[in-house]
Amino acid sequence: MKAFSLLLIAIALAALSCAGSADAARVKDLAQLHGVRNNQLMGYGLVTGLNGTGDDMKKSVFTLQAVYNMMTRHGITINPDNINDIKVKNVAAVMVTATLPPFAKSGSTLDIQVSSMGDSKSLAGGTLLMTPLAGPDGNVYAVAQGPVTVGAFAFGGKAAQVQKNHPTVGNISGGAIVERSLAVDLGTGGKLQYQLRNADFTTAANMAQVINGRFGENTAFPETSGLVKVNIPEEFKTDIVDFVAAIEVLNVEADSTAKIVVNERTGTIVMGKDVRLSTVAVSHGNLSLIIREEAEVSQPNPLAEGETVVAPRTDIKVVEEDGQLVLLDMNKGVSIGDIANALNAIGATPRDLIAIFQAIKASGSLHGELIIL
Repeated sequence: MKAFSLLLIAIALAALSCAGSADAARVKDLAQLHGVRNNQLMGYGLVTGLNGTGDDMKKSVFTLQAVYNMMTRHGITINPDNINDIKVKNVAAVMVTATLPPFAKSGSTLDIQVSSMGDSKSLAGGTLLMTPLAGPDGNVYAVAQGPVTVGAFAFGGKAAQVQKNHPTVGNISGGAIVERSLAVDLGTGGKLQYQLRNADFTTAANMAQVINGRFGENTAFPETSGLVKVNIPEEFKTDIVDFVAAIEVLNVEADSTAKIVVNERTGTIVMGKDVRLSTVAVSHGNLSLIIREEAEVSQPNPLAEGETVVAPRTDIKVVEEDGQLVLLDMNKGVSIGDIANALNAIGATPRDLIAIFQAIKASGSLHGELIIL
């Protein structure tokens, strides 16, 4: 409880120190260029060389079919009627995923992740065979292959098993080679479009104002709360990269709505500095119910007739702490520091605070958004 109180006080002091102005952040941290984005790739492949920890061919039919197709492509003739006779324990079917960054050119390498699809016990020591990685449009943009690094192990038999970390998911650093690059239209039509990561009208207006102050009026204008359009000046028409670099380092006062985010499962509470309360009274009291059962043995005297019996005894104890009523009343609303000090004064725990904030929100005295995860 003491550590939580110190945490709330530290957050309150940090918030109060900058309560007079909004938080300043760089443009590159607040927004991203439209069209300059990552693209996800995915492929289906086989991992070979496993030490008997591969898929069960009887249960994982898709693995058996993939092995048959691979052997056929390499000129190994197998009667389709005898496909069920293929029995290998060192092969596992996997899904391979990667992220293709913007401006990646042919020959660049990508990190990939390999995940088992069947009932393989471990991918440790395996090698991923050549796997094409396609995008949502169905085109192949990279090809992956190489030894899988798992960083885990799993050994055991029918009676016991030892496992460390997660052995059915691995990585290959630089395991994919880009075969096709994606075209990025940067500065098409002499304009740039910045998408705000957190849409907000005030932040968009501030961003446009800062850009205009640096490059002249009518250079930027906010179209919506999440989009700012920028006209490329004539002197930067042939040097768009320098223009983008100059914009990204500009500091903008970012604004956002007042929010309280609570996670009821973990008891985590995060309060923004702009959270305000109207006049409200909060009462808090703890009710503890303690039930204890003990077994007492009733044994007769040595010469007396009778039997030894076990008689249970139940003690019930109810403890209710004195409730405290705290009044929060300020003409201009209560700051986060006042909230922290007041709630700490009544001894509220994190889980108590969740119930208190829900009740304050229901009463209409909380000016902000309450988000419960």
